[in-house]
This record gives sequence, C-alpha cells and structure tokens, in this order.
Amino acid sequence: MDDAYRALAARLSAAIVRRSPRPRVVAIAGAQGTGKSTLAASLVAALADQGLRADRLSLDDFYLPRAARAHLAATVHPLFATRGVPGTHDVGALESALTAVLGARKVAVPVFDKGRDDRAAEERTIVGPLDCVVVEGWCLGARPQPAADLVAPVNALEREEDPDGRYRRAVNDALGRDYARLFARFDYLVFLAARGLDDVLRWRGQQERSLAPGLRMDAERLRRFVAHYERLTEWMAHDLPGRADVVVVLAPDRSYSVQARADRLAP
Repeated sequence: MDDAYRALAARLSAAIVRRSPRPRVVAIAGAQGTGKSTLAASLVAALADQGLRADRLSLDDFYLPRAARAHLAATVHPLFATRGVPGTHDVGALESALTAVLGARKVAVPVFDKGRDDRAAEERTIVGPLDCVVVEGWCLGARPQPAADLVAPVNALEREEDPDGRYRRAVNDALGRDYARLFARFDYLVFLAARGLDDVLRWRGQQERSLAPGLRMDAERLRRFVAHYERLTEWMAHDLPGRADVVVVLAPDRSYSVQARADRLAP
C-alpha cells in the first residue's frame, strides 16, 4: 500500500501544484483502515519534491478528551462517549491550527492516543508558513443527510440505543454547523472509497492488532465501535463520489482504481 500510495501521491502533488499559487488545503477522507494517514504522509513528501513547504493535520488528533465526551454523554446522548462521529472533535481548535500553519506562525497541535482513548500528554509542533496543508480524517467533506433519511435506524446500535433518533440528529446537526465551516476551507478533496463495511471492519481490525495487547478491542467491541460510524460511512459512499476531486476505489485486497473530475489529476 505504501508504494502504491506513493505513486498516487506523486500524481496528486503535480495536480495540486497546477492550482492557484495561494496556500492550498488538501483533504483526504475515507472510512477506517483505508490508508488516509499513509496517503497523507506520502502526499506531504511528494509536495516537498515539488518545492512546496507542506505538513499534515489529522482530524483524529482533535478528538475531544475522554472527560469532555463523558460530559456530552451525560448532557446530550450516551452514545457520544464513543469518539468518532461529528460532535466528538474540537473543530474550532483544528480550524485555528490550520490558520496558524498557513500563516507565519508556530502552533502546537494535540496528539490522540487511541489505545488509551484520550489525548496524549505530548503535543506536536508545526512551524508555518506552509504552502500546503494536508488534512486527513474519516468524515471530511461529508454533508448532513436529509432529515427524512434519519428516521429509520441503519443498525442494531441505532435501533436499540437511539430509538427516538436524538443521537443521529445531533450528529447530523454538528456536521452541518461546525464541520461545514472547516470543510469550506478545503481546496482539494480526495475520497478513499471502501466497497463495504466488511472491508472496513477487517482493515480496522488490522490497525487494532498494531496496538499493545492490553489496549486492543476484541472483535465484539470493534464491531460495536464501527457501528457508530456506519450511517455516515454509507452516506459518504453515496454522496462524495459526485463531489470529490479524486475518488480512490479500494478493492478488498487494497488494490485501487482512481476516478477524477476533469482537470483534477495530472496524467
């Protein structure tokens, strides 16, 4: 995957450099395990080869701390204790970091420890100004669903733990409010499209096995975790291919094909 994504990153960087000379913000979206971080790192390196100062920001690092999510669970809906869906990130902090690194400023950004499910003590420092920032995160570019689409539950988690739809409406509202402001700053959107939830579960399970044994989720916990993402994952698979600049369609073996809007990808 690393070698294949390096080739894709070289094509993407050439296309991005052809765009306007102002600082560029490139977003990489896609479900868990699709390789967003790998492609983002490859793209930053390829942009450097094109003579641009580039670095990346991860939406995952801006998850709310565990205590803040516990407060959401107590005051909005219990399902907000689980990180991932819109409403569980500090989007304002990510916007501020983006503004800082595009300007001539230094900024410290958080680092999220997924094994501990909380922010790490250390932070990462990025020094601006940058010519390009690559932002990667699973739901980047997603639009809110029509209200009528929220009525029927998509899985047992929603059916049993959100029978009145309060949780999914709160997620949808956050997406259309706080996240929409962030997404409006993107100049270029790449969508890594999985072909189904089974692939997402398998790939996310592979990521889990990279953690220390005491920090891993077992199969049952992992399936419940991914169920929080299922609705928006399916909606993005339906909605984003018509709007993203580049769509990378992933097969179960992680091979891929690339679809691009006109003039959005260098030959």
